[in-house]
Amino acid sequence: MEMNTGSARFGLWYVHVWWAGNVIYQVRFSRLLLEGPVPVTIARYLAGKVVDLSVHEPGALPPGEIYARIYEEVRRIPYGETVTYGDIARRAGTSPRVVGQAMRRNMVPLVVPCHRVVSQSGIGGFTPDPAIKEDLLTMERKGKRRSRQTS
Repeated sequence: MEMNTGSARFGLWYVHVWWAGNVIYQVRFSRLLLEGPVPVTIARYLAGKVVDLSVHEPGALPPGEIYARIYEEVRRIPYGETVTYGDIARRAGTSPRVVGQAMRRNMVPLVVPCHRVVSQSGIGGFTPDPAIKEDLLTMERKGKRRSRQTS
């Protein structure tokens, strides 16, 4: 299957996606446009629609059993909700610091929704800018409220 690349707008950022079929290999936030399409589900998500991105498989994860457990736990966090680094650490049998390292190495944010993992005392970090994490969480909370009102 051919590798596709493209970007979709999210606020002041472009979200670059490298993908083939249902597999997402990399997601990156940039100020520069990358010509080409992104999967429809990701475009809809970035437009504020309530979308289940678990239909996509991550194609590039760091090696190691502990990271696999961490990413599996993070993928279980529902749309519009957050969990602390400590909660993920307890579920995965590791420390919050290791969870933070795994989130920093996450090549497929949105698919492994690391923005939903927050610090016990605040929002926590996000590359390249923690404001993106805040914007994603705000968008999801609004989307979740809208979907409850229309149900």
